[in-house]
Amino acid sequence: MVLIPMGCNADRNQEKKQATKSLEHTEVDEHEHTTGKINTGKAEEGTGDVEEIHFSKAQAEAVGLAIETVLPGTFRQVVKTSGQILSSQGDETTISATANGLVSFLNRSIAPGTTIRAGETVVSVSAQNLPEGDPVAKAKIAYETVRKDFLRAENLVKEQIISVKDFEQVRLRYETAKTEYEAQASNYRAGSVNVTSPIGGYVKNIYVNQGDFVSVGQPIATVSQNKRLQLRAEVSENYFRCIRAIQSAHFKTAYDDTLYKLTDLNGQLVSYGKASDSHSFFIPVIFEFDNVVDIIPGSFAEIYLLALPQENVLSVPVSAITEEQGLYFLYLQLDEEGYKKQEVTLGQSDGSRIQVLTGLKQGDKVVTKGVYQVKLAATTSVIPEGHSH
Repeated sequence: MVLIPMGCNADRNQEKKQATKSLEHTEVDEHEHTTGKINTGKAEEGTGDVEEIHFSKAQAEAVGLAIETVLPGTFRQVVKTSGQILSSQGDETTISATANGLVSFLNRSIAPGTTIRAGETVVSVSAQNLPEGDPVAKAKIAYETVRKDFLRAENLVKEQIISVKDFEQVRLRYETAKTEYEAQASNYRAGSVNVTSPIGGYVKNIYVNQGDFVSVGQPIATVSQNKRLQLRAEVSENYFRCIRAIQSAHFKTAYDDTLYKLTDLNGQLVSYGKASDSHSFFIPVIFEFDNVVDIIPGSFAEIYLLALPQENVLSVPVSAITEEQGLYFLYLQLDEEGYKKQEVTLGQSDGSRIQVLTGLKQGDKVVTKGVYQVKLAATTSVIPEGHSH
């Protein structure tokens, strides 16, 4: 049941309402006169009045303000993930011991990061003080012994004292002993075998210490040229159907805010996994690129995988967006010295640009550089109550 006031009571209630509205209107006018805050924007449906932000041309020039006119364009579908920077195959090599013995570093200052030339000695390996003896000396003795047998057999086979079959067996032993000795003696100096780097670059890892015993084939160090790198992205199985459409990528390293684009680094897609392995729920997508900007191999990266292109998409640079309490805003230029704060709904981002779903239309002029200076101008224009100028 609704009770409707009648007669005088209704008239008096109506008079009270009109008096209250008049008083509120007077207080608002007095407040605006006191604070000097003037609303120059036009009313928009459902949003109330929009305050225009004043930012002079001199201020804009001082901060290098940049404006972009919004136009629909091509924007690729994005799969955001993480991954790692790795050395490409052939760009890195592992140096292994060529003899048994004790390790000695000729250059005591060698360490990870040290530059090294092709053919430069990394360590020397000596077995002179080991019970088994010096393997190079033993190989030389065996070689000299078999060499004498071979020279004698050459004369005997000419005189048909021994058969050709026996001579071939002696020659086989001679060639084998010669090969073993020359392989070890090629880098043999002053009782030790020098282990050299086959490529120039820098020392990435060292696996042994001074005085360690090593066996033939044991890794000693890793040398990297750091010219060609791989970007390995780990993609969730949820995006398996999208993987075939991936063509390129953008990425940021953990130590740098710079956004790198594979198209600028001569990058290309190498391969993508057809299944996830038993130890991971992710599928690898691998790119290669030229390391022309001194990117550190082994570092982790935030990766934006670029898939199928979408047409007629409105997007703005990431630098144009500000965030406040979970809401996103950008600033539009209304005239030479007038700006407006505009709330927007965002879509995907490729690290460089971000898709705008709502709140923006073609032809809008968006502030892309100097955004926080405009935001500060909007904040400082609000004067607390009780102050007057």
